[in-house]
Amino acid sequence: MSELPIGENVRLTQFSKGSGCGCKIAPAILEKMLSTSGAHRSFPGLLVGNETRDDAAVLELSGGQCLISTTDFFTPIVDDAFDFGRIAAANAISDVYAMGGKPVMAVAILGFPVEKLPVELAGRILEGAHAVCQQAGIPLAGGHSIDTPEPIFGLAVNGLVAKSNLKRNNTAKAGDLLYLTKPLGVGILAAASKRGKANAADLKVAINVMAQLNTVGESLGEIQEVHAMTDVTGFGLLGHLMEICKGSALMAEIDLSCLPILEQANTYREQFIFPDNTYRNWNAYEKEVVGINGPEFITLCDPQTSGGLLFAVSPDQQEVITELLITAGLDAHVKPIGRMIERTDAMKQSGSWISVKSD
Repeated sequence: MSELPIGENVRLTQFSKGSGCGCKIAPAILEKMLSTSGAHRSFPGLLVGNETRDDAAVLELSGGQCLISTTDFFTPIVDDAFDFGRIAAANAISDVYAMGGKPVMAVAILGFPVEKLPVELAGRILEGAHAVCQQAGIPLAGGHSIDTPEPIFGLAVNGLVAKSNLKRNNTAKAGDLLYLTKPLGVGILAAASKRGKANAADLKVAINVMAQLNTVGESLGEIQEVHAMTDVTGFGLLGHLMEICKGSALMAEIDLSCLPILEQANTYREQFIFPDNTYRNWNAYEKEVVGINGPEFITLCDPQTSGGLLFAVSPDQQEVITELLITAGLDAHVKPIGRMIERTDAMKQSGSWISVKSD
């Protein structure tokens, strides 16, 4: 039997050390783990594995089709069980969209402390996930559950993509414009909520952003001049942009004034309320970034959960991208946030990969 009755107000976030994609293992530790795991071994037909830290694995099928396979799960980032399920589902499905694909099926991954929490809450988590899977047009077709000390939830998702539409995170080209399809700052708002500082209206804004599906990724996959794409999650904008830069051997220039940032998040950032892993991210990338001289690092390194798609596209497609984003209801994201450029010898000598400008 659980220790708390279902009618009692339960704060899920109080049963977890971390929250959302902020639970990700630090980049340096993950690199060390994978370096000894044999993860880079080749396999016939495997187009994408662990070698580039891409969003999903991709296996080539017949007839020019590819199978996309991914899994993503984490501890609660919000207290409401239904919203936790929605956010975790949208976050996992996003990996398929980030590869330019179409999701086709999901199965659930559930860890639940059955002696601590009402089991009915697990049902609500699954209901939230079902609701988002229905929006994505896919079945939540089963899964696996275990008894764990902390609540954990996510999905394993399969998708399909034409090989010609497959997007990677290491194939950007010099001159490409950079776009981001969701605002930054949900990690800040989640941290404020966990500390009892956020008001309900502000948190609702963050929840709506996190539960939003990145369906536009499938359409972006059909545009050949979209050269690289990923989604922004636990390593923050800087971390996931760094993957594009290093994989493509290019520098990125980011304009701070063009970044979409939740207005509500700025209020809490000014009070220096933000996730602990923001510092972890900054410590990992500080030496490779130029132009950050103040608290702007907080937003740039804010761990995002179910963040937006970050993509690099040829500048001659700007009109096409604008029309596509407006049609998808992403009017607020039609302005590029930066561009990809060649690395000069000076940049290589300094070890810098990203330049941040304030105007």
